[in-house]
Formats: sequence, C-alpha cells, structure tokens
Amino acid sequence: MYVMGAVLGVKADREEDYLEMARWMNEMFLEYGALEVAENWEVDVADGVHTDFRRAVAAEGDEKIVFSWITWPDKETHDAAHEKMMQDERMQKMPEDMPFDGKRMIFGGFRTIYHGKQKG
Repeated sequence: MYVMGAVLGVKADREEDYLEMARWMNEMFLEYGALEVAENWEVDVADGVHTDFRRAVAAEGDEKIVFSWITWPDKETHDAAHEKMMQDERMQKMPEDMPFDGKRMIFGGFRTIYHGKQKG
C-alpha cells in the first residue's frame, strides 16, 4: 500500500467549506484508483515542547488542524492518478477562495510497513 498524507490548518468557521471541497476532490481520487480517503478535523491536538502539528503548518490562532490521508494500492497507481487529475477538466473548477493556505500545508507519500485492524 501507498499512503499520501497531509496536515493543514483550516479556519474554524470554514469546516463546511473545507468538507465540501474535500468531497469534491476525493470523488476524483476514488475515481482514479484510491482505495480510501480520510479527512480528520482537530478534536484534541496538544502543543508540543519542541514541535507539534500547529507549528508544522504555521497555524494561525483561529485555525483547526486537519489530518488527511489517501490510501492507494501502490505508488504507481497514485502517480498515474495524479497525472490524470492534472488533465481532468474538473480541476479547472478549483474554488478561488480556498478554505486553507496551501503554502502552509505539509504532505508526503509513504509506503505502508504495517497495518493492523480489528478482526471481524
């Protein structure tokens, strides 16, 4: 498995705007081969001693942390999907008033080395 993860700050009063945009984007991710998409809104994010989620994205006072990931079968599927999405006409309809500052978002791709879950 290959996981693309992201952390970003979203203004607290823009949760619904973020969710609407995420659903729109995630529809394409799933269409192009993603296995699973998760968008997670801050509930309990502690300030760290040396670093933390807020500092990692230079979150502003009224922003909540969003922790997202997209699971792909493999990196090749992800890379092919990324290329297709860049050519997809729907990407031209990206909202101008984004609910977050993309310059402060951190993201990266990871190879799964262990995945545990409940049986049954």
